[in-house]
Amino acid sequence: MSDVVAALEKAGLEVRADAGTRGMYSSDASLYRIPPLAVVRPRHVDEVAAALAVARETGTPFTSRGAGTSVAGNAVGRGIVLDFSRHLNRVLEIDPAARTAVVEPGTVHAVLQKAATPHGVRFGPDPSTWPRCTIGGMIGNNACGSRSLAYGRTSDNVAGLELLTAAGDRLDTTAPHGPVVDELRTVVGRHLATARTEFDRFGRQVSGYAAQHLLPERFDLTRAMVGSEGTLAVITRATVKLVVDSPVRVVVVLGFRDIVAAGEASPAVVAHGPTSCEGLDSRLLDVLRARRGPAAVPPLPRGGAWLFVELAGDEPGEVEARARKLAADGIADDALVVTDPATQARLWRIREDGAGLAGRAPSDRPAWPGWEDAAVPPERLGAYLARFDELVAAYGMTAAPFGHFGDGCMHVRLDFPLDEPGGTKVLRDFLIGAAKLVGEFGGSLSGEHGDGRARSELLPHMYSPDAIALFAGIKNAFDPGNLLNPGVLVDPDPVDADVRPAGRFPVKGLALAYPHDGGDLAQAVHRCTGVGKCRADNSAAHGVMCPSYLATREEKDSTRGRARVLQEVVRGELPFSHPSVHESLDLCLSCKGCASDCPTGIDMATYKSEVLHQTYRGRLRPRSHYTLGKLPFWARLAGWTPRLANLGTRLPGVRSLALWLAGVDKRRSVPAFARRPFRRTFRAVPGPKPVVLFADSFSDAFSPEVAEATVRVLRAAGYEPRLPSGSVCCGLTWITTGQLDSAKKILARTVEALAADARAGIPIVGIEPSCTAVLRSDVHELLPGSADAAVVARSVRTLAELLAETPGWTAPDLSGVEVVAQPHCHHHAVLGWKADADLLASTGATVRRLAGCCGLAGNFGVEIGHYEVSVAVAEQNLLPALDAAPDAVVLADGFSCRTQVADLRDRPAVHLAQLLDRS
Repeated sequence: MSDVVAALEKAGLEVRADAGTRGMYSSDASLYRIPPLAVVRPRHVDEVAAALAVARETGTPFTSRGAGTSVAGNAVGRGIVLDFSRHLNRVLEIDPAARTAVVEPGTVHAVLQKAATPHGVRFGPDPSTWPRCTIGGMIGNNACGSRSLAYGRTSDNVAGLELLTAAGDRLDTTAPHGPVVDELRTVVGRHLATARTEFDRFGRQVSGYAAQHLLPERFDLTRAMVGSEGTLAVITRATVKLVVDSPVRVVVVLGFRDIVAAGEASPAVVAHGPTSCEGLDSRLLDVLRARRGPAAVPPLPRGGAWLFVELAGDEPGEVEARARKLAADGIADDALVVTDPATQARLWRIREDGAGLAGRAPSDRPAWPGWEDAAVPPERLGAYLARFDELVAAYGMTAAPFGHFGDGCMHVRLDFPLDEPGGTKVLRDFLIGAAKLVGEFGGSLSGEHGDGRARSELLPHMYSPDAIALFAGIKNAFDPGNLLNPGVLVDPDPVDADVRPAGRFPVKGLALAYPHDGGDLAQAVHRCTGVGKCRADNSAAHGVMCPSYLATREEKDSTRGRARVLQEVVRGELPFSHPSVHESLDLCLSCKGCASDCPTGIDMATYKSEVLHQTYRGRLRPRSHYTLGKLPFWARLAGWTPRLANLGTRLPGVRSLALWLAGVDKRRSVPAFARRPFRRTFRAVPGPKPVVLFADSFSDAFSPEVAEATVRVLRAAGYEPRLPSGSVCCGLTWITTGQLDSAKKILARTVEALAADARAGIPIVGIEPSCTAVLRSDVHELLPGSADAAVVARSVRTLAELLAETPGWTAPDLSGVEVVAQPHCHHHAVLGWKADADLLASTGATVRRLAGCCGLAGNFGVEIGHYEVSVAVAEQNLLPALDAAPDAVVLADGFSCRTQVADLRDRPAVHLAQLLDRS
């Protein structure tokens, strides 16, 4: 290993070979874990050639990687892994007249679309991972997407490729010549009958090499290379075709009794000429409802399975007429025509999140890829689905199928018992049985994701021995030394080798309960399926995840990268205290955006708290843990002498020393302590409708005016607020700094103080969203099994939620008021912002709701070493919105959000209570 790394460094390459990086790149979105020797991030094509030369000279395997969203293990390898997404990610040219684009292989699909759209064109294939997958990865797997009925596969949309062979030769597929090409023609000549009869039998036959494109009568090296999974050559540049989108789209949702009926109906639907025909099972939607509530799924026609069908055209009337004809054609049991673009987007979002949502099986056990995207001729799909369900049941497993039913392609994840003895044997036996079933139906093991390590060994169940020999000949022509992505397609690794989640990884002495994962941290971190939604900009859907990755574009700063490192921890490969673990978590803002935005339900903020707890329990901590981590304690002390405390943070010499001692960046302002904390000025008045006001430490010590406004709004709504008996705190700052033993004690005292009122049916209203979220959610992690904690959690309300439940309450008229609203991350992720959105809409104000995190995120943004990233996060959404609306009212319920606005733009921001109180 050291020799290879030294050779790469000598060549001037950007090399990463630390334990954390090797853990992050050991898996993609598949079942497999293969730590590489080193990860190289080439900055230009010459560096790709240099890395390949080192691989050749040292005999080291070489694997190309894009976004790492491959579900079959196509992008992991034991040697050098080349990450094209970091630097070689540019759109080099758009030619609207020729309808082509030239891109580097690491170009993200969404980036290409953004560049092409102003010219009225786009790249046709649109896999569900389009916001983060790379064009190079799509070419490697011959990706298709939901609109392949209209635009075809990636192989139909590539005009030319520039390649490097294993020998280091440059090859242009539009003018192919040389020894490799001559050898290819010879190989295919020996297998002509097979090449003419076993390939291209239906649209989604993707498995194996595309030998049909190498026939002498249609020799097309460009299309032959698509789908070769990095085993034949390294792509350095691609010219892709672009299409013109029809401007009008209508979605028809068709309801069926079950998924088999939906499959059987798909050919009749395709006869209506849709651009897309996607199938979903009720079992998948049940997972979504369980995770995000009933409102997460828009109203659907009755049924146990559905086809989402898109029709497109140039004229609204003509397209809608076709849609209504389809709906009335008697194909389905029920139908719904959807013309509203926002509702269409919600429906397609469910489909795009399918792979992540399916990460939890109907059995509520983890569900895994492995048999992910088989395809059969569309006319046989219904019968195949019925037999497939029988096969799954025979192995005692469950599944929630979905997929491109118009093409005969089914996606599924299965609850393989990988954590049990013999689990990998069950995996192997099932995959062999499934491969035989697909072969019986004349199908393809892969319909768009490639064979990778998951299916390559199974190809003999689909192809004849002569076809397998043809594949070996093609591989040998390009890569006789088996240097490029070995173990895939030719001379494959066993399907049950190197399975990442196989086996039990008990981690003892945990501080948190992980109630959704049976108390198992290993199961919790293995929720990450690698689909990589955290690497995408989710702001279009008001998402938050993952602000640190968007700021740095480093895999280690993505939710997925962190999860992969933590998977190394639960395997026992790395201790909690390892520097790589802390480096990966350092820039996690604990925003909890992943808890709601990640389709698999990863909660990195919780895992970070556990890591900090395990690392520093009984040891000396970073100084910010003693200051910022115990801020409510210090705030309570300062409340007795606020003027003296404020003076200490304003005297120049004292201020600098105090900030350094506190671990606070000197560029940060220090919020002033209130002259009179809220709790000391509040006076309760008995009334018939009591409500408990949870006056958190921030509202009490720093912004009592917010608490006072909340009191006035509640009284105006007919409530009489009162404070809990005794001093209460949610323990948030102790939680985020991993001081979990103390957090449990603090929270237990608070629950005890609130429980009697909660049992009496008195609502508990929070002011600060992060503290309110602790009482609603984190309380179950810290105080599992506590009946008092459960009743308190059920009683907690946000101000907007309580007002929405209040009969007769009417929102004030705020017509003409322009509002820029920054929802607190925990509000978005844990509490939900719908009640606030509905309330604001009822006021008549013009509201722009921002996505993303403000960047301060409690103690994160004030700590030394985090300032630049904190500002970069604010620059994603918050700061541009503030600059675009200089006269707007800034609405930010979170104390940290208001502080960030004041720090970076010197503007006031108000809490919802203050906005409602202003009238």
